[in-house]
Amino acid sequence: MRAFIWGKFPHLFLNLAFCVAIAQSSATALPRIGSSPRAPYEIDWGKVSEDSRGCVKCHVSKGITGSAIRDWQLSKHFGAGVACADCHLPAKDAAPAITGASSACEDKRVRRAVSPRNCAVCHPDQFGQFSQGKHAAAWLAMTAMPTTAEQPKAIIEGEKGCGGCHRIGRDEGKCDSCHTRHLFAAAEARRPEACMTCHMGFDHPQWEMYSTSKHGSIYATQGARWDWNLKLANWFDNPEKASLERPRAPVCSSCHMPQGDHTVGTAWGFLALRLPEKDPEWLGYRQKILIGLGVLTPEGQPTARLDVVKVGKVARLSAEEWQAARDRMIAVCANCHARTFAQQNLEAADSIIKESDKLMAEAIDIVEGLYRDGILERPKDRPPHPDLLRFYEVKCPIEQKLYTMFLEHRMRSFQGAFHMNPDYQHWYGWAEMKRDLYEIRHEAEALRASRGKSSSGR
Repeated sequence: MRAFIWGKFPHLFLNLAFCVAIAQSSATALPRIGSSPRAPYEIDWGKVSEDSRGCVKCHVSKGITGSAIRDWQLSKHFGAGVACADCHLPAKDAAPAITGASSACEDKRVRRAVSPRNCAVCHPDQFGQFSQGKHAAAWLAMTAMPTTAEQPKAIIEGEKGCGGCHRIGRDEGKCDSCHTRHLFAAAEARRPEACMTCHMGFDHPQWEMYSTSKHGSIYATQGARWDWNLKLANWFDNPEKASLERPRAPVCSSCHMPQGDHTVGTAWGFLALRLPEKDPEWLGYRQKILIGLGVLTPEGQPTARLDVVKVGKVARLSAEEWQAARDRMIAVCANCHARTFAQQNLEAADSIIKESDKLMAEAIDIVEGLYRDGILERPKDRPPHPDLLRFYEVKCPIEQKLYTMFLEHRMRSFQGAFHMNPDYQHWYGWAEMKRDLYEIRHEAEALRASRGKSSSGR
């Protein structure tokens, strides 16, 4: 039974082991975040506006969201006098979805959702950086998917599924996706657990990859001692200084938000695609994938989906953009490693993408051949080729296999390489892609045999 569970659900064991390591390393208390708690009647009202005082007193008297008042008192906002009205009375330029929302509060000016425009009053640099990063486009990227409208409302608008993570880009952004309300502690957001709710699972298991990598194992055994109140810009000051309070391994924020920069992004983007491509062989594989994504027509012409790729920042569409992101990552790695070592490792991961794209291109070709020869019926509501972005809303098992190969196993193959997790890269990524391709070949042959047709495309 144990062997069966391991074979079907290996991540249960991996994450259990990680949690045990965290618990064992936390024999001493974690660094304190925020100030000492105070009872509501002990609040120093000196810096708090009249509007906010009314909010707190009303909530206390009616027993509403006491946890919010507790967390607010533990925050830096509390000490600075930033309170309810500063956030929940929308800024004049807040998104219409916020200003136009109904209010359950007696004060009808109040909105439950908070606009990042309110945060920008005190944090203009972070707001500007975030607006240029991929997280700001998360809601757009989700709603642009051709199957989004077919999902139950609770999954998207209700944020119980896809919307629960992609909300980080909703209404210009949700700062509380990382800085949980109402504590809003930077120290909390610096820890890798702040990212794991969204960056895990089927299509982008970065948490599982990181937490079981060598970097992650160092964090698991020593991270409880590190000073998380230390700003990211100062993490690698005086690296030769011996101190157990100084981080000695990277976490999500130190790699993807160097110096505390909120412009989160990567060289390859979510789809691991870049244009132009100097390698003609690789360019051929990539063109087939772009056709499968509906970004290019079978004739190689751009479609309306290209605009979505641009706005959603899910691919790199210029050599300069890609190189700038790569140079930024090499500079991060060079805080601990030699630049040549970092360059060699990143280039090795690049080559994993090429090898994965080779397998992917052949699989797309096989399914396209089935459409072309009339073995599979071309759906009238889809592009005239395999549509990888239809996900699970497809008719035939071979199409399901193709989407899983792209969105699950190709992702794991290259993401495992970049997150320094050999097991994920090989067994959960590359090996699964190989199996997908063999099964697609076999099923295509069976479909042709059943119709008495041979391949005319390959």
